[in-house]
Amino acid sequence: MESLKDKIAIVTGGTRGIGRAIVENLLREGVAVAFCGRSSESVSRAVAELSPIGRVFGAPADISRADSVHAFFQAFDREFSVLDILVNNAGLGVFKKVADLTPEDWHRNIDLNLNGAFYCTREALTRFRRERGGFVVNISSLAGKNPFSGGAAYNASKFGLNGFTEALMLDHRHDNVRVCSIMPGSVATDFSGDASRPRSDDTSWMIAPEDVAETVTHVLRLSPRTMISRVEMRPSKPHK
Repeated sequence: MESLKDKIAIVTGGTRGIGRAIVENLLREGVAVAFCGRSSESVSRAVAELSPIGRVFGAPADISRADSVHAFFQAFDREFSVLDILVNNAGLGVFKKVADLTPEDWHRNIDLNLNGAFYCTREALTRFRRERGGFVVNISSLAGKNPFSGGAAYNASKFGLNGFTEALMLDHRHDNVRVCSIMPGSVATDFSGDASRPRSDDTSWMIAPEDVAETVTHVLRLSPRTMISRVEMRPSKPHK
């Protein structure tokens, strides 16, 4: 397994949930990490809490907007000289039947979950090109292969992300860019912000954010001669 010590990574949506767990795990591996979040307050709080673990930089960014992504990467460039790893994690879900979806609901899913990954990857590739390689990990979902009622917009965004990830790998594998899609099922986080989709108080059966973070680290540490291109993760004992 390859050491990650002294590598430099960007993690989107790094203030909470899966993203926060990924940032913390990478810091413990000796990686310097830059991350973004939705608000200055959440980013500042996370930086203060994570700084004792390792070198960390945070800035607010709206990943659904190309100009905001560009500004975040420019802020990254002022702090770090190279980029080795991009983890596209930021995402949300609006869960409604198609007849109830508004155009705004649709775009909230597509713009963040799919377009945001493209904007960030495009920025990262220009930096990988200068450094002759890098690694992109996209946090997708089993919803990217298994549609469900009420998930049309979310399913579309994750089906699209999976297709984008596979094409990205084919486009740039000979540029020394490795690409992986990690597809967890039910994770014990509340990322939707949708009060119409309540979560059970019992999350003990779900995948923990730390489990996803460990998987990211394992994928990144594999020898450069080998690439894990897709990982599917499921709760061992889901509700019957």
